[in-house]
This record gives sequence, structure tokens and C-alpha cells, in this order.
Amino acid sequence: MLYTGRALKRLRLLRGFKQSHVAELLDVTQATVSRWETGVLIPAEDQQATLERLFARPASTADAAVKRLVETSTARTHLICDHSHRLLAASPVRRSEWRRDLLGTPMFRYASDAIQQAEGTLPDLGWYDGRTTSLVVETGPNGCDDVPIVAGRVLWERIPLADGATGRLVTTLM
Repeated sequence: MLYTGRALKRLRLLRGFKQSHVAELLDVTQATVSRWETGVLIPAEDQQATLERLFARPASTADAAVKRLVETSTARTHLICDHSHRLLAASPVRRSEWRRDLLGTPMFRYASDAIQQAEGTLPDLGWYDGRTTSLVVETGPNGCDDVPIVAGRVLWERIPLADGATGRLVTTLM
């Protein structure tokens, strides 16, 4: 499952959806959504894909504007959810580097060792409490053909989203 039960519940609440609404959109019962959120059940693959699309949608016109700016940027950039690492938007240049559409996909599985190490330092740097809002990170290669990352540097910028979540704008510097 792409989301843990707890993450699914958090995303649902941040979007302002009731379990019954998610159930209606996925053609399941409210009890099924509850079981997903408690980890008793795991959504089927097609249901996971629908959940990805559902939660990848921007929550406001401000978020939609940020998404549109990223999607029309000439820079190698993408926007992820800072909590789940789901891809929210990507520039055409960035998308052309990838072999498939990744919208709504958690991107952390593609992170290089250097990126994973940098991620581990974020709490100590004050990333989550707002003391640090941008950071230059050495990437290192990930050795992945589908979503290749080469050695270089990226800029991580923390962006508040309208639903109370935080996005991370990732821009390649070199």
C-alpha cells in the first residue's frame, strides 16, 4: 500500500473528506475505508491508484496556482508532499527524465543514499518546526532507470499548502 492507514486518514482529514465521501468515490462502504485507515484491510491496486489521484489534486486555487507554475517551469523542478513524499507536480523538463507518469506516487523509494541521509537530518535542522525553510542537498546517484538521479545538488524549499500540509519544492541546481 502506498499509504499507511494513519497517513491515509491524515490525507483524508487534510482534504476535508469524510470517510463516507471517500467510500462513495471508490465505490466501497464507509466501513471499508475505516478498515484501510486502521490497517485491517489494504486497498486493491486499482483502489490505491484512485486514492493517489484523489489526494494528488490541489486543495485550493492557491495550490492550483503553485502546481501550474511548477508544471510550466523551464527549470528541472518538482513539488512533493513533505509528509508522504507523493508527487504533486513536475516541470516538463523533470517529467521528461522519468519513464512513466508519477503523479501521486510516493517518490522516496527513488531517493539516493545521500538524499535519504539528508532527509534524516531534517528534524535536527528545524525543518518541520519552521526554523529552516530551504536547504541545498547533495543528491548522489540512485542507479534507477525509471527515475534517474545523478550526482549533483538540489534546493529543497518548504511551501505551506492551503490544507495545512507542507509541500517541498525540489529544484536541481547543477
